Amino acid sequence: MFRIRFHGRGGQGMKTAGQILGTAFFVEGFEVQDAPRYGAERRGAPIFAYVRADRQPIKERGVITRPDLVIVADETLVPVPAAGVLQGVTGRTVLLLNSTEPAESWRQRLKFAGTVLTLPAAGSAADRAALAFIGAVCAGAAARLVGDVRRESLAAAIRAEIARYGEVAVEQNLEQALAAFDAMAAHAGVVAAGAGIDAEGYALPQWIDLPFDPARVSAPDIHATATSELVGTGLWRTLRPVIDYEHCNRCSWICSTFCPDSAIRVEADHTPRVDYEHCKGCMVCVAVCPPHAIRAVPEHQAQEAAT
Repeated sequence: MFRIRFHGRGGQGMKTAGQILGTAFFVEGFEVQDAPRYGAERRGAPIFAYVRADRQPIKERGVITRPDLVIVADETLVPVPAAGVLQGVTGRTVLLLNSTEPAESWRQRLKFAGTVLTLPAAGSAADRAALAFIGAVCAGAAARLVGDVRRESLAAAIRAEIARYGEVAVEQNLEQALAAFDAMAAHAGVVAAGAGIDAEGYALPQWIDLPFDPARVSAPDIHATATSELVGTGLWRTLRPVIDYEHCNRCSWICSTFCPDSAIRVEADHTPRVDYEHCKGCMVCVAVCPPHAIRAVPEHQAQEAAT
């Protein structure tokens, strides 16, 4: 059975990548599972999607803990413990990274015993995490690495999964996915299907059992104020909204009202200030700003400018 995980951030198309690869396997006659896993977070939050494919009925359920292939669309997720990028990897796992850093550099940095590859597509891009169609690119590369998905099956899967977005979107995704598929030709079949997992020796997930509390305590209500402020959700951000105050009209009731996380505070003179500790980078403020005084800047560029 092939066990594959896609890791990325909300908005990068990992759910779509899993659907494309799952459909491509299905076209090839495989039994398939594909599903994303994420919470209610918006753009920038770490998410993952997983795909299982086998010639036999699949009896496994739940997240993949022993992956044969791990695809990482955003290299900044690697050091984030909550993202779980390296969870369950072994010496036979193949790690595919969307990064401009050489694969050997990642292998040494992570002390990774398995095979490390990097996506060759758009290698000159300054911020590869923000690339359009990155989900299709990851799906195309993954399809070639497993070796059991033909080019025409990948194309059929993209047409099936992207059709609802229109013909232009289909052609754009198709071009990017097939380019990644072709670019990984030298590594075709490098991913080997994993063996079955024995239920008797199965290790339970690393969860914490909590005792049941009375409903007055355990009900999903907020009983204390300001607790959400302790969560630094700004770490999820890949793009940062930057306000050009020379063009800002001080119509701050617009951007501050539309901000889904109340991460824009308003001063007495109506000047808006972005709370970067809690701004997830959803870019809603960029879209609603009447004078277009807010622009999206890649997070790493903003941090470099600040230092």
